[in-house]
Amino acid sequence: MTGQIERIRVFLDVADRQSFAAAARARKISPSFATRYVAELEAELGVQLLVRTTRRVSLTVAGQLYAEASRKIVDELERANEIVRRSQDVLKGLLRVSAPLSLGVRVLPSVLAQFRLLYPHVDIRLNLTDAFVDILGADFDMALRISGPPSDKSTIWRKICLVPRVLVASPAYLAANGAPQSPEDLADLACLGYSHFVGGADWRLRHAKTGEQRTVRVNLPIECDNGDALAELAALGEGVALLPRFLVAARLDNGALTRILEDWRPPEIWLTALYPPYGTLPAKVLTFTRFIESAIGADRSMVGGD
Repeated sequence: MTGQIERIRVFLDVADRQSFAAAARARKISPSFATRYVAELEAELGVQLLVRTTRRVSLTVAGQLYAEASRKIVDELERANEIVRRSQDVLKGLLRVSAPLSLGVRVLPSVLAQFRLLYPHVDIRLNLTDAFVDILGADFDMALRISGPPSDKSTIWRKICLVPRVLVASPAYLAANGAPQSPEDLADLACLGYSHFVGGADWRLRHAKTGEQRTVRVNLPIECDNGDALAELAALGEGVALLPRFLVAARLDNGALTRILEDWRPPEIWLTALYPPYGTLPAKVLTFTRFIESAIGADRSMVGGD
């Protein structure tokens, strides 16, 4: 048995054309199918919708009422179908995205694969770099960044989700140098610096319970512009690292790294989408952003959330 909407469409065609044969030709089905669809609809409703004579087909009173009501529903459905078809027509072409290296390697491949299944006509050019790119100068449609609030006034941006950060070191390093008991103890330890960190050697921490804030000038014997490299250096015993939790989660689980100063939190950073100053976001850009939000919302472990 065919779907109810299709049976209603056939019924409306018969009513408009006053002929099963003419409605069948319009629907590109056989007259017997057209007759069966209407009969099924009448049986489902428990009323006679059409009066059949040898010369023509006419509506009963119930059929007229049903035709008026159902036509509105079918018209709205057609409008919805057209909106979707038009949006699919717009969702094609090239989408140029810049993203951090670690996010691109760890999170984006599965997201892009799912996106391409839904939108096969969108070609993606993904540039992976931890440096803040000039979206306009480098000709990107959008960029994903893990950082504090953007300061570039020429771009527009949208927060996607909070990215928790943690202080970590290897058990061997802590055994040899002692585990810090307060933020000030970090000044006596080797710390691993992230080159793009705005604060440089000044690490600002806030107590999770009291709200007290402290800033410590740390010693940075090694700096690097990639979080994964810093996580590996910390696991090798080179010092303390302050990194997004999703970069160190596996090493925390297997014991290669240990959290320190758990009551002290660094300033919040976010996964943020940045765009050129569009008047209205292009459909492919907005759709990709929402897809990223949905994917991460469904699996917060992607960026270290609970």
